[in-house]
Amino acid sequence: MSSNKTGENLPVMEAFYTIQGEGFHSGRSAYFIRLGGCDVGCHWCDVKDSWDAEKHPLRSIESIVEEATQYPSRFVVITGGEPAMYNLIPLTYLLKEKGFEIAIETSGVYALNGKVDWICVSPKKFKPVLPEMLKLANELKVIINHASDYQFAEQFLGKVSDQSKLYLQPEYSKFDHHILGMIEYVKANPQWKISLQMHKIINVP
Repeated sequence: MSSNKTGENLPVMEAFYTIQGEGFHSGRSAYFIRLGGCDVGCHWCDVKDSWDAEKHPLRSIESIVEEATQYPSRFVVITGGEPAMYNLIPLTYLLKEKGFEIAIETSGVYALNGKVDWICVSPKKFKPVLPEMLKLANELKVIINHASDYQFAEQFLGKVSDQSKLYLQPEYSKFDHHILGMIEYVKANPQWKISLQMHKIINVP
């Protein structure tokens, strides 16, 4: 079995220290680990360079975690691409050994493995989300790119736990087109909250 199958080495597109800009943990200092590789294919994706895993070098989990420990925050976000494509057990267990709280951002199309504290599931129309991932979601985040996406979001109500936080987030390039309608929608459907991509507004990675 190759080392990337075992999770000892993973394709890292980028890793950086910043502020979490979206969802429940918005505003927190966070170390981001962005893994390469995704087969969901959202046409509005803002990190399409992450799709092809072979473009990104394999790095040992030891080097990934060592770099993360150089920063004061002990909150890490594993994202992509689609990070749940990989065996995350070695990475997450090593992060835990170093005292990290771990969040993951996933489309929910793969079963998750590893030791994770917060699961953000952002389902997409392009590939069906696994029912078990919806049940595990601490946070459900649906991107509003088209008016039909409200109906898409509503189908997940009752499929996530009662404790799951519910967010609608405007696709950034269509922010002005959608935001007023989103405000009215959330006022009429208060179980939802609006998530904004704060990192883009304040111009940080």
